[in-house]
Amino acid sequence: MLDIEVIEDPAAAEASLDPIRTRILRQLAEPGSATQLAAKLGLPRQKVNYHLKALERHGLVELVEERRKGNVTERVLQATAASYLISPVALASVAPDPHRFADRFSAFWLLALAGRMVQEVGKLIAGAAAARQKLATFAIDGEISFRTAADRAAFAEELGFAVTRLVDKYHDDGGAGGRKHRLVVALHPALKEPALKERTTTPSGENEQEQDND
Repeated sequence: MLDIEVIEDPAAAEASLDPIRTRILRQLAEPGSATQLAAKLGLPRQKVNYHLKALERHGLVELVEERRKGNVTERVLQATAASYLISPVALASVAPDPHRFADRFSAFWLLALAGRMVQEVGKLIAGAAAARQKLATFAIDGEISFRTAADRAAFAEELGFAVTRLVDKYHDDGGAGGRKHRLVVALHPALKEPALKERTTTPSGENEQEQDND
């Protein structure tokens, strides 16, 4: 089982987005049969079987074993991955193309780059898994707070300069045995935490209101 599988086939993407099938995939992080799933999900076994066949047809679940119980053969299945991500390839005709424009201050270009990363790394993971090899990647994830917009701009400029210096130092344009790597550096605002709601009442207990705690 993969940690994350990237779905490229549009039909498989459509199948995975069905709410019942999403619940089935979550349950099948551990092997299970249609009978077991029906009990957990509170659904008829025939309905679970219908959705299992669709998921198996699109390669999202796989057979683990078959158990003989009297005159019945029970099929035990498992999801092919713990999590799934839909690649822009599944929407090829409308997928964002980073080559259409290149603006390092554009949030849309950042999204296009992220989409390309999902597509390319998904293919690399699948290839490495088929070849039973490890995939060499590196990532940094963190948060930084800036006092002012000017500080943010200065940080971005210094970061760009440092990355360019490192690329100039290590890039080998003519190496016979070298392997090209994709480098993406991104900076974007962190999402704000949802405001906490506080219920207040009047002394008489009437006119309850919700207030935001900032």
